[in-house]
Amino acid sequence: MTHTDLRSDALPTTVRDFLAASTVHDADTASSFLVEDVVVVDQNETFRGRDEVYAFVRDAGAEFEYTTEQIGARRVDDEHWVVTLRIEGTFPGGVADLDYRFTLRGDLITELVIANHDA
Repeated sequence: MTHTDLRSDALPTTVRDFLAASTVHDADTASSFLVEDVVVVDQNETFRGRDEVYAFVRDAGAEFEYTTEQIGARRVDDEHWVVTLRIEGTFPGGVADLDYRFTLRGDLITELVIANHDA
């Protein structure tokens, strides 16, 4: 059963805390929510394992100023969650709506795919 338009507090703690940490480039905290062999795909670029994802979280977008706002969220099933964030800032284009598609195993993230939001 898919639940749509969930509030942040209805998301798994792992998802909420990972997003909060990654938004401020806190790679140490964000990494604590990942399995060792995690896979993250951001706009078709793949990062494998905690070390690569650590560097990705630390560096992604660090050269820009931006804000994020959750504009949507849904539970696909117990292991799959999608959070839509609106990013606004000094990067080219200035505004982007992105889907963060999480796969969880227990309390840890096994996969995250970040892609343009399908309106």
